[in-house]
Amino acid sequence: MLKFIKGNLESIDGVSVYPIISLLIFFIFFVILFWWVFTAKKEHIKQVSNIPLENDKNNQQLAFEPNDFGYLFSGESNSG
Repeated sequence: MLKFIKGNLESIDGVSVYPIISLLIFFIFFVILFWWVFTAKKEHIKQVSNIPLENDKNNQQLAFEPNDFGYLFSGESNSG
């Protein structure tokens, strides 16, 4: 099966650049994720980690309202 795929890929000009691009995208994604984990505010991490344990809201409601995710990207806190 791999022989058929390899034969078709060899006929495409410049196909060797795609694995390099894929590796770069993969590497850059995890570098950014690693950076975010170490620069995230500990208070925010603690708040998000306690969401499954919160029981003070009605069980039929979601822990997040649809508009609560905007603060993740704006740099504002959601405490107010």
